[in-house]
Amino acid sequence: MLKINHVFFSHTSHDSFVLKNLCLSVNKGDYISIVGENGSGKSTLLRLLLGFIQPSKGTIDLKAKNIRYVAQKINFSQLGFPITVHEVLTSYQKLLKIKDSSTVDRVLKQTDMIQFKHSLMDTLSGGQAQRIALARALIGSPDLLVLDEPSTGVDLKNQETIYAILKNLNRTKQLTILSVEHNLTAAIQNSTKIFHLVNETGIFALRNNMHKKFYKTT
Repeated sequence: MLKINHVFFSHTSHDSFVLKNLCLSVNKGDYISIVGENGSGKSTLLRLLLGFIQPSKGTIDLKAKNIRYVAQKINFSQLGFPITVHEVLTSYQKLLKIKDSSTVDRVLKQTDMIQFKHSLMDTLSGGQAQRIALARALIGSPDLLVLDEPSTGVDLKNQETIYAILKNLNRTKQLTILSVEHNLTAAIQNSTKIFHLVNETGIFALRNNMHKKFYKTT
């Protein structure tokens, strides 16, 4: 579904690479967590995967046709006007030109948010709003779901709910997930594979198959 082939990236035209010689494969049904210290290049890697920037060298072969991205801590209250959960999701469904009338209820059930269907977005907690962001990403049944630290700013109860939802979607729906994580415990408990972005001799690289050494999950 996704193959990164010896990718290098530099913000300049010089050989001061932020990322060097990255190789990573994502297969259908994987739940992959990317972990690493702050400043280790995780955000740069995400931007490369999403096509916002291009590699300086190497290739990214992306076969997934339907990709959805959940950003870190989306604040729907900044829209500046009252809007309900149903309106947020319906407007996105229309944008994607999906006519199935059951779509909104389906994604709300998948994220355990159906009871908040008619709630105003600015009345939701941070964790509940993050689950709506996840529900929005599930509209259109993506092949690949990409997340950026989904538990940032989320209370413990909602963290547990979010990761339970992701694990269930991965295991029962075979949804392929790639998540940049600061929550190592969640990565260990839920991922099928973990990759550790490390700084080696001043250059960031992926330590592949980390899960085989330390964090093999079921």
